Amino acid sequence: MDVDNSPVTTDDFYQTLVENAAEGMLTIDENSDIVYANPAIEDILGYTPEELIGSSKMDIIPERLEPVHTAALKSYVETGERNIDWNGIELPALHKDGHEVPTLISLREHEHDGDQYFTGVIRDISERRQRENQLQDQKERLDEFADILTHDIRNPLSVAEGYTKIAREQRDSPELEKISDALTRIDTLVDDVLELSKEGRSIGETDVIDVGESVREAWESVETRQATMLVDDDLGAIEADESRFQELLENLFRNAIDHAGSDATVRVGLLSDELGLYVEDDGSGIPATIRSDVFGHGYSTHRDGTGYGLSIVSQIVDGHGWDISVTEGTEGGARFEITW
Repeated sequence: MDVDNSPVTTDDFYQTLVENAAEGMLTIDENSDIVYANPAIEDILGYTPEELIGSSKMDIIPERLEPVHTAALKSYVETGERNIDWNGIELPALHKDGHEVPTLISLREHEHDGDQYFTGVIRDISERRQRENQLQDQKERLDEFADILTHDIRNPLSVAEGYTKIAREQRDSPELEKISDALTRIDTLVDDVLELSKEGRSIGETDVIDVGESVREAWESVETRQATMLVDDDLGAIEADESRFQELLENLFRNAIDHAGSDATVRVGLLSDELGLYVEDDGSGIPATIRSDVFGHGYSTHRDGTGYGLSIVSQIVDGHGWDISVTEGTEGGARFEITW
């Protein structure tokens, strides 16, 4: 068997690198004609290299931007002055099927046989743009929460705190102390969410916390009526924003009691792999057809519900980098599973 031991030339080596690069590459001459395109460009713009080579780069430029590109290239060829960031500029490119693709383009200039060429390394940033839009939507929802907290909750909360203070001065009772504690907790949550809205984030500083203790404190902070909570003996510890984690649990408990009834049984325990937590009730459950909707902002199946509870839960889960899903509980009720 003959073996080819001939050395690989430098040109062959770099050609292989370019042909197998994950980023798209286009080279144009000073007339904006495409002289080279690598295979990765097809994944981004839908064109094969053969379809692009020999055509004008204007074929992949949205029509509204063609004059800008033409003027920018002409200006640089004549003056040598760069009026854009060559290390990375975000520009839309036109896909073969007609839709626009957000891209990040890095440019380089080089000469060959006395001719001037420009090569662009093109990255599809659709996913990044989508994440940015999601973060913006999240910020807008936080702003909505802040408006509700500031205008619709803060004022009656202040009134309730004032009357509770007067009542405690006139009469010392454990019930009034619990009311005062609950109002203080609400006031803390209002401050937290307002602060989060200003900073545009969904969690604050994290620390290692006892999950079981947070579960018990959250249960005591909710109007549980005749409901019963069953908890695993050891829920372990987790790194989290303690206040926001407790708020997450409070909303899940409140949701269970609102939908399963005042005498509901709520179970809390570790998932089988101990990498998460479940909260389930013995109510009628959540139909499979709407399980993907329940975390939406403003979505509620309860007549008096605001639709904020599970939306806040989802937001806190996302902020910690966890995942949450809803399924059927062991007794047919709703079961929320948080994995971290």
